[in-house]
Amino acid sequence: PGFMIGRQLSVVTCMFFVARVTSVKLGENDENIFGVPDVVQELFNTGLLGALMLTIVGSIAWQLVASAFPIAFLSSPITYVFLQICLFFEATGVCAGAWVIAYIHKTIAGFQKDEVYIGTSEERAMKNMN
Repeated sequence: PGFMIGRQLSVVTCMFFVARVTSVKLGENDENIFGVPDVVQELFNTGLLGALMLTIVGSIAWQLVASAFPIAFLSSPITYVFLQICLFFEATGVCAGAWVIAYIHKTIAGFQKDEVYIGTSEERAMKNMN
């Protein structure tokens, strides 16, 4: 499971990078690329086509290669390097999105430690004795 989380983080990072690199920003008086209509040019501007190509070539194609030639794929030194990168992402804890969501919720809701609401265990014991 740890590898898969790191892999997903790597894929998402690549998606954002490729979408940013392949997006086009034209000036006011510039012609559309390849003379396409404005609607198609808006699609080019989003970078979606680059992300789609990355999905096909960078993700699905390698899965097909790995399923066709598993021994050759797994014995490659490049595979080992990518595995280590993915496991590093997992080890950092940056993939644990629940912690980020909990921190944001805590900040917005103004939650405090339990001791503020119910007191410490010593205070509760003293209250029960009286």
